Formats: sequence, structure tokens, C-alpha cells
Amino acid sequence: MNRFNLIILKLFIIIFIGCSKDDSNEYTLLPENEEEFSGGETTVFDISPNAFGFFARNLTTEQELIFGTGNSLFNQSWVTAPASTIARDGLGPFFNARACSGCHFKDGRGRPPKFDGEKPSGLLFRLSVPGVNALGGNLPDPNYGGQFQDDVIQGILVEGDIKITYKPIVVTYPDGATVTLQDPTYNFVNLNYGPMAANVQISPRVANQMIGLGLLDAVPEGILLSYADEFDSDGDGISGRPNYVYDIETQSVKIGRFGWKSNQPNLRQQVAGAFSGDLGITTSLFPNENCPNGVDCDAIINGGTPEIPDENLDKVTFYSAALAVPARRDFDKQEILEGKQLFEDADCVACHIPVLQTGTYPIKALENQTIRPYTDLLLHDMGDGLADNTPDFLATGKEWRTPPLWGTGLIETVNGHTNLLHDGRARTIEEAILWHDGEALAAKNEFMNLASEERTKLIDFIKSL
Repeated sequence: MNRFNLIILKLFIIIFIGCSKDDSNEYTLLPENEEEFSGGETTVFDISPNAFGFFARNLTTEQELIFGTGNSLFNQSWVTAPASTIARDGLGPFFNARACSGCHFKDGRGRPPKFDGEKPSGLLFRLSVPGVNALGGNLPDPNYGGQFQDDVIQGILVEGDIKITYKPIVVTYPDGATVTLQDPTYNFVNLNYGPMAANVQISPRVANQMIGLGLLDAVPEGILLSYADEFDSDGDGISGRPNYVYDIETQSVKIGRFGWKSNQPNLRQQVAGAFSGDLGITTSLFPNENCPNGVDCDAIINGGTPEIPDENLDKVTFYSAALAVPARRDFDKQEILEGKQLFEDADCVACHIPVLQTGTYPIKALENQTIRPYTDLLLHDMGDGLADNTPDFLATGKEWRTPPLWGTGLIETVNGHTNLLHDGRARTIEEAILWHDGEALAAKNEFMNLASEERTKLIDFIKSL
């Protein structure tokens, strides 16, 4: 469905479905049919601190057992080889976390350090230098590779430490209200394996919540491409475009849909990449250890070749795919519906597409579902303020994938914080909106021009997702 048809559909809903007239002649907004089912039939109804950790409710009994095994592999810590727990040894030698849940605590979202000296909790740093490899991907830093790893097994020097400082930026609304943003600067200190390249490109990326990944994997490519408008042919200022990346298993180029720059073509490769970069666990897709210059990884005992066999990799992938999306809260309250209308009027839905349809998929429970992720999975130029200046396949240094908004309102409940954006710099939804620029500048300006109570309603709508 193109954007023109979407506008017509919205008008139809507002005029014929989305409102009713009460006795005071005021129009009352009404929710869409089954709007609370963010994940379609897979949706779960839970608002507890475990809200992100449930399996899709339409799985078979056998699939629930596979989910349970994947859950165990996801949450239990890996150990140094050799060990009696041979199914979970091979950690490192360089790594960022000892378990997948170290970055995705309770299947949720990571954050930057709260204070100087605290290690990042799910905030990673990709390293590269200008140029591309034979597969179109980034070239690694010559000393520290493609990812800075701030932990290490016993007997080896850690790569170094990360220091984050923030510069305050005051944003003033037209009505005089102010908000102070924090602009981060990243420095790597106490480096033990030489300096980074003078032209190193540093891309901070925080771990996202895990919900609904299989549903996003199941959205047909044609649907995603229907929202692409690379050259802004309709003149609306939005030029979302797909990233095309290398699929290791098929040895071909595929549309990207996972990662902050859509640099992974499917969920299995995304999971294998996380095992490699974050835990130092080799897989059949990524068989090489990550070692800085001067360290012979071949001389260090590993946990097998590969360290996680395909059978277990597939179980973790299944687990990641089958994590359910929590249902909407307060979706039928008038102030939330008014916030939704303001969200649409500001054209936030040009990128945060409300409704998508899944197609065929190896997990039948995820097939043919009407989902409400609020994303197009496409790349958009977000302006200089959010730029990491790091290309990633076709993505430029200013482009980011539209993040799904489902579950945003439960991050604080699950993870105890409200940090958003690719590096967690935004401490609130409001700050995240105010960082928008580039293609999103017009939508941000619409938000800023709202009255204070209207801004609150729009933010409360996002919290309901």
C-alpha cells in the first residue's frame, strides 16, 4: 500500500469508523478493531517486569520446548574453555558479555553507563576504517578489529576502557519550555594493543528489546519495498530506502532488516553475529575469533569448532524469533487516541508505519499475522546530530533503520530505565523526538509546535505501544 492509499484509508477510518458522536455533539475517537494486538495472534497480555520474556501464545507444545532450551542458552553464562560444561564453554578470549542476557537483560534493552567507571550494559562499539571488504561490508580497525571488546578471559590484557562524556544542549520550544539534551563523546583509554587507526570510524550501538523479531523477519520483502522512496518522488521529504547486505549462508545479497543500520539479512545471521562479536563464541557463520593485533587466538584453548553447534544456534534463533510482543495498554482511552491522532498528523507514520502483514515463515505461528510494530525497517537520514559517520553496506553515516516502537512503554518496567536511540543518549521519549533531524525534521517541528498538553498526549500514546 503506498502512502496516498494510506492517507485515504486514514480518512476513511476517521470519518466512518474512527469516531462517534456523543450527546454533547463532540466527536469521540475510537480504537481500530483489535488494535491492542500488537503482535497479531502471537500477542501476550502482561505488563510485569517479565513482559518481554514470553513465547508467542500460538506455538505448538513441541515448539514451546524448543523455546525453553533456547531460553536457557540465551540466559546462562558461557565459561572459559576447557570446562565440564562443554555445551557452554569457549567464552572469549575477548568479549563484551558472558551471556546474551548480559546485553538484553530480561530480553529487554541495554543502556549507557550511569556513572563514570561503570561498564556499559548493552552498549557496544563497532570499529571500522574507510573502505569495504570483498563482500561489501566494513573494513575493521587494524589493531582492534570490528568491535571493541572491553572484557577478557583470565591471563590476557583487556583491550582498554571506554570513557563517555556529555555536552548539554538546550532545546527551547516555541512556547518557551526548555529541555536539555545530552550529546555524547566517546573516548577509548588505557589501550593495551596500540592506538586505533587515525581514521577509525566509531559506531555506538545499544542492545534493543528482543520482542517480535520473528514477526519482522516474516514481513515479505515486497511490503518493505512498497514504502521505499529513495529519491523522494512524492516530494514529502521522506526518502526511506532498503539496505542490501551479504547473506553468508546463501552467499548472495539480500535486503537487510536487523541491526541499527539493517546490516543483517535475517535473524539467524543476526544471532550468530552477536555470539561472535559480543561473546567471542564462534559459529558456522562466523568461525573466526576476534583478537587484537599481536594476540594469537590459535594458541588459546577454545570450546570447539565451532563453539556453538548449529543445533544450538538454531534453538537460540528460534527463541529470539518466538518472543512475543506485549499487548497495547490504554489503547481505548480518549487521551491516548488523541495522542495517536497527533502522532499521525505530525506524519510520524511516514517512517513508523503502524501496521504490517507477515507472510510465509518457517515458524507457522508467525505467518499471516497483522502486526503493529510502527516501523518500515528502512534506512532514513536522521541528520548530523545523530550521525555516527560510519557507513554500513549501503547505509551512510547519517542513516539509521527506523526502530520498531512496540514495547517502548514497558522498557522502564522491564529494564528500569528509559534510554532510547541507537546509543541510549535520549533519557526520555521526548528527548528522542527532539534529536530527530534530516528526514524527520518536519515531524519534529510539528511536535515542537504543539501545545504542552498535546505533546504530553503524543508521548503518552507512544508509551502505550
